[in-house]
Amino acid sequence: MHLQWRLKKFDALTPLELYDILRLRNEVFVVEQQCVFQDADNLDQPSHHLMGFRDAQLVAYTRIIPAGVAYPMASIGRVVTAPSVRRTGAGKLLMQESIDKLFQLYGPVPIKIGAQLYLKSFYEGFGFRRVGDVYLEDGIEHISMERPVS
Repeated sequence: MHLQWRLKKFDALTPLELYDILRLRNEVFVVEQQCVFQDADNLDQPSHHLMGFRDAQLVAYTRIIPAGVAYPMASIGRVVTAPSVRRTGAGKLLMQESIDKLFQLYGPVPIKIGAQLYLKSFYEGFGFRRVGDVYLEDGIEHISMERPVS
């Protein structure tokens, strides 16, 4: 699978890019996962937004959050792939690209994420380790995970 990547600060996003990001996040997090939650959480504005396109369609996305905003350390959040690219390796490409871009932005720093529990082994494949107990976020089991500096 080949994706074309774009990384932009919030203020540099075009209206179409922002619409596509919100559409994809809503398609998966609200509709597919049947989770009513406040997606617009004021973490988008200080973040960088990594977008993966296939044939000009947004199919992969994360936001890269600087240290001190969501957690004391830098973070990757809203990790999402379109249903059309699942089981193609797009999720692995997205996560590796996100880590690489985070390191380009902030250097080789530790990373903290809030992960859906069922994806624990996926994130462990990228060096993340569980820290703390399972917690409910918007009715879905989550865990905190950290990736130390390698």
